[in-house]
Amino acid sequence: MSSAPAPAVISLGCRLNIAESETIRALVAGRDMVVVNSCAVTNTAVKATRVAIRRARRDRPDAQIVVTGCAAQIDPAGFAAMPEVDRVIGNADKLAPAAWQSTAPVVVSDIMQVRDTAPHLAASFSAHARAFVEVQNGCDHRCTFCAIPFGRGPSRSVPAGAVVDRIAGLVEAGHREIVLTGVDLTSYGPDLPGSPTLGQLVERILTRVPALDRLRLSSLDGIEIDDRLFDLLTGETRIMPHVHLSLQAGDDMILKRMKRRHTRADSVALVDRLHAARPDIAIGADLIAGFPTETEAMAANTRALIADCAIVHAHIFPYSLRAGTPAARMPQVEPEVRKQRAAQLRETAAAATAAWHERLVGTTQHVLIENPGDRGHAPNFADIRLSPFALSEVEGPAVGTVVPVAITAATATHLTGTPL
Repeated sequence: MSSAPAPAVISLGCRLNIAESETIRALVAGRDMVVVNSCAVTNTAVKATRVAIRRARRDRPDAQIVVTGCAAQIDPAGFAAMPEVDRVIGNADKLAPAAWQSTAPVVVSDIMQVRDTAPHLAASFSAHARAFVEVQNGCDHRCTFCAIPFGRGPSRSVPAGAVVDRIAGLVEAGHREIVLTGVDLTSYGPDLPGSPTLGQLVERILTRVPALDRLRLSSLDGIEIDDRLFDLLTGETRIMPHVHLSLQAGDDMILKRMKRRHTRADSVALVDRLHAARPDIAIGADLIAGFPTETEAMAANTRALIADCAIVHAHIFPYSLRAGTPAARMPQVEPEVRKQRAAQLRETAAAATAAWHERLVGTTQHVLIENPGDRGHAPNFADIRLSPFALSEVEGPAVGTVVPVAITAATATHLTGTPL
């Protein structure tokens, strides 16, 4: 008798979803099921979720199709109405075994009433060399363009002891690099006894898990990087020299209309301090093109921020109108103009990344080898491809190992190198 097909979990969007998908994979083991863990950060992300659902039904016509994640939380009725969908499970419920044991077609709790979060149940990340650990969820801020607080609920933190135990288990399972994730990572702690900070959590992880080789932090809100966290980012060699900042724009009026809490000068000053303290640190940033009321001069200010903040890992999005957000009521930039400005921003970012890659040629980078074994990321998060010559000489380094790689060539999209 043939066994049932293995469950599939399709993870869209952020690193937090990747972490949660591994827990879901464990919860649905042994079932003929496809779980689509959705994203709602933009309308394009919601559309991608619907495309993934339809593809899943074509590929697995007999499987149960379950939709969860932010898009499902925000619009459960819309996804439940899709003929391909069997069940919808909300963000507040998707890590609870009871939700997966239920047969109710829609299990979506009020996310705004959730007040705690817990470490994941998954023992390892079989498909990833890096392991992602949720330490915070939700957001108490209300940026005018963002619908995510309504998909994730209020900010809440995982107690440090549980985080340390989780990471110790993952390191024991063989993971060399851990990535701390959250919706608003730098808001970690105020809801816990003693109000610990993210910096204090990081210190505790490094002290209590001495076998951890590499610790990486996901997106940070620069205005919340305090002195303790700054000193760790710049002085602790086990923390990777890579900071991804939630900048969003490089024009002060747009930042104000976004309801961001920093100015352009704040961003530039922070990056200058980071580079002065740790010259090899690589800067990433989220940037939005075509926000309501944006003029050509304002767009130029954001393009110039790529050079002013030495951004080499840019995540660029054309503004996406999200119903119910304050920005949706502001005068809109024409969709075609948004696309053009996003393309210009990507072109500027690609040139900055290519120039950075050229500067890395001739260096040696310690690369964490990732699936399928011919590539990986350096500490500065440069994407390194192993040269075909190197791979033809030997079987190749094992996935999950860290190997020194001599960087020998560069293109606009990736570097190549030879293991030493």
